[in-house]
Amino acid sequence: MRSSTVAGAALLAAVLFVVAVRDGHSAQLCMDSSFPRTVNGSLSFCGYNGTACCNATDDAAVRREFAAMNISGTPCGDVVKSILCARCNPYAGELFTVTTTRRTVPLLCSSAASSSSRLITNPASSDYCSKVWDTCKDVRIPSSPFFHSPNSSKSLTDTWQSASDFCASLGNSNNNKTSPSSSPCFDGSGAAFNSTTKPLPLNGMCLERIGNGSFLNMAPHPDGSNRVFLNNQAGKVFLATIPLQGSGEPMTVDLSAPFLDVSDEVHFDNEFGLLGLAFHPGFATNGRFFVSYSCDKTKSASCSGRCACNSDVGCDPAKLTSDNGALPCQFQSVVAEYTANGTLSDGGSSSPANATAARPTEVRRVLTMGLPFTTHHGGQILFGPEDGYMYFMMGDGGGVGDPWNFAQNKKTLLGKIIRIDAVYEEVDLIIKGGNYGWRVYEGQQLYTPVTTPGGNTSADSIDAIGPVMGYAHDSVNSNVGSASITGGYVYRSMVDPCLNGRYLYADLYAKSMWAGIESPEGSGMYNVSSLTFSCSKSSPIPCDAAAGSSLPSLGYIFSFGEDNDKDVYLLTSKGVYRVVDPAECNYACPIKSSAPGGRASSPAPSSAVRAGAPELPTLLAGVLLALMSLISV
Repeated sequence: MRSSTVAGAALLAAVLFVVAVRDGHSAQLCMDSSFPRTVNGSLSFCGYNGTACCNATDDAAVRREFAAMNISGTPCGDVVKSILCARCNPYAGELFTVTTTRRTVPLLCSSAASSSSRLITNPASSDYCSKVWDTCKDVRIPSSPFFHSPNSSKSLTDTWQSASDFCASLGNSNNNKTSPSSSPCFDGSGAAFNSTTKPLPLNGMCLERIGNGSFLNMAPHPDGSNRVFLNNQAGKVFLATIPLQGSGEPMTVDLSAPFLDVSDEVHFDNEFGLLGLAFHPGFATNGRFFVSYSCDKTKSASCSGRCACNSDVGCDPAKLTSDNGALPCQFQSVVAEYTANGTLSDGGSSSPANATAARPTEVRRVLTMGLPFTTHHGGQILFGPEDGYMYFMMGDGGGVGDPWNFAQNKKTLLGKIIRIDAVYEEVDLIIKGGNYGWRVYEGQQLYTPVTTPGGNTSADSIDAIGPVMGYAHDSVNSNVGSASITGGYVYRSMVDPCLNGRYLYADLYAKSMWAGIESPEGSGMYNVSSLTFSCSKSSPIPCDAAAGSSLPSLGYIFSFGEDNDKDVYLLTSKGVYRVVDPAECNYACPIKSSAPGGRASSPAPSSAVRAGAPELPTLLAGVLLALMSLISV
């Protein structure tokens, strides 16, 4: 099991897109997967200032490469210079790398792009690809960037017959199969994005209550059916069946027959418990899945990881004191693998997708690490939607204000995202990524911790990336206040067309929610609006009313979930809520709701009960640091 850490810092009250933003959204990233760095002044040859993917040395190398082509001072020379310098663009990672294909020139903007593309630019730049062809088609360029052969001296017409052929290969045209319509393109001066699409008006979010249980995580069944896995904090994973939108039925789950029960291994208290759940993309055939949980080394022999406060990371364990009655590193974070293989009565001939229970014994221990304090553990695990890696989100280790500065310490896993390859057995440190600032910054503000036995990191020593969304604690409900941020998914369903494309997040106390949308799309800039919400009168389980408020009483919002139809759920201390047609709550949306149909359905076990049956909710007294970030070296 090979693990690699992307160093990082946890940010409170700031939404950081790490995994949740996907499907057609761009990010500033360089060709080597590092985050753009701050440029002092401007690059003398390529001219970029502010942030760029080149430093002065890179800029000089581009200058030498261009000089060797001997086309300076010509119209084609101006075009080729711009193309070479696109390597320094903050979006170079997307301009040059489309799907898995590394390009020698950026994806060129073409007027032949599909009308469904998010690229809508002004006419002068929309057909830059044809301009490149017209300007350079007959020019022989030594070591031309348009060809993979480094010593070639060809003209464009040696390979392509027309602008159409050329742009089919190097532009974002309909015929270029390596360029998805979501990719930004190069227009001669920078990355071009859709700046004209206007989002639909948003009047509110309508919810229905489909379950009473209190759960921390939801994972859609990898078989694509209407089943999901839910776990509670105490250590149990359940298999539930989700009803179709508009059916008026609650979800079906048998709370007496968990899919997995590791409660004997889990330490459950406040911020401790079964905190993460992720299923291997090939679960339907290999049966593999993973959980993350907290354990107590005084009660479990397998709870024996090294304390995260140790001499290797510059932390002196002797200086740690008891925290909330617990000894330093008494509690530990665990990531473990389990399987549903061989659990069926036919001896394993059936697919694990049909399993209703997993093997109760651990298959493999991926990670065990001692926690210096009793808070801020993180614990979420996710599989990347495209790369197949598993990602484990670690909190900063706790203590008031991260006193040992773990989040900015590149030698420790605390305050990091750990990337796990589920095949090999080694650990590597990944040095790419961006630094989101904690504990130098909290949100946009400089942060000063109470004590700093682990030292400080100066703001000038890092290229901190600010949050794209967030809120100040004192801006939320002055009577109740706020606790911490709970995120969040980009809403991809068309059940509520007016929410589509917006990132949803909330405060733990469930009095405030927000929706953010990227504008222009692909730019990394977001507009945020407060999101009112209410409960459908036809909710399968009636919603509780909040005293003195028009809002439904949700309790605490622990997390959000998503099923195979891309419907979004709120997992709260008072139940499971689903986003439904806004018309159910009299919210106007100019596009009619389109609920998915024809979904594969799996019958519930005969002993299953409807989720309307009450269950005593599990309450969290604290909150997980679930939003993590990346840091570069």
